[in-house]
Amino acid sequence: MKNSIQERRFPTAKDDYFFDLRGYLILKNALSKEELYDMNAFIDTIPETKEGESYKGIYHQPQHAKFGTNYQQIYEAPPFRKCISHPSWIEMAKHYVGGKDTFDWHHGPIFIDENFLNLRSEGQAISLHSGGHEGIMRTQFRYYNGGFHCGQINILLALNNIGPGDGATMVIPGSHKSNFEHPQFKTLNYGKDSVDVVEGAIEVHLKAGDALLFVDAISHGSAARTNSGQRRICVFRYGPSWGNFRFHYRPSGSLLEALNPEERQIVSPAPIKKS
Repeated sequence: MKNSIQERRFPTAKDDYFFDLRGYLILKNALSKEELYDMNAFIDTIPETKEGESYKGIYHQPQHAKFGTNYQQIYEAPPFRKCISHPSWIEMAKHYVGGKDTFDWHHGPIFIDENFLNLRSEGQAISLHSGGHEGIMRTQFRYYNGGFHCGQINILLALNNIGPGDGATMVIPGSHKSNFEHPQFKTLNYGKDSVDVVEGAIEVHLKAGDALLFVDAISHGSAARTNSGQRRICVFRYGPSWGNFRFHYRPSGSLLEALNPEERQIVSPAPIKKS
């Protein structure tokens, strides 16, 4: 199916206010119906694989079974390539990562250090993690001298409806600015407990095609899925162009050749030159 033409979305004063206040934004209808169809149709073709195995350039990532199934490098699959610089959020990601007209843009405005598809079934979840109290560079939230400077901006795409019982992403609004660790964090069993019982955490319900934009410094995780069926999301993580890949996965040569200059720069800001 052909994708409909979408205009670039730029951040507004309202976006800035609520992103600064809450640490996240919901971007309604970020994906077209055609894009959703193509993405889900591709997912339906993925054969059963073992951890560490690959299929058409995407990798079944070894991880705790409670988290569901992750396929890293999902942008290797043609239906997901447009997500690299998608008009619904690319200018938003640049704006909140920040650094325009500074050294941070030496190799380009932003860089994708990780991108993956996550499939989660009944009983699966991920514990609450991160928060402003950690203060680390990779996930930091910062506003200084009239601009945002965030270490990592995540775009989480709902590929099907995610409502009550579906294992929705949960966040603690405002926790990206917290100076203190949540008191319940010390009692959570990472990888086993979901965030359903953490005071202050809320579920973020999304319709298929919506995107959740959030700074990684916000405390986030997911509720345990209690409904039958499968939650389908994918995540693209954007940071400054001087960053490095989170894991050992790298874009393939065939992908780089297929991308336009803007997309290639985001995937590989500083390519190694042949001597």
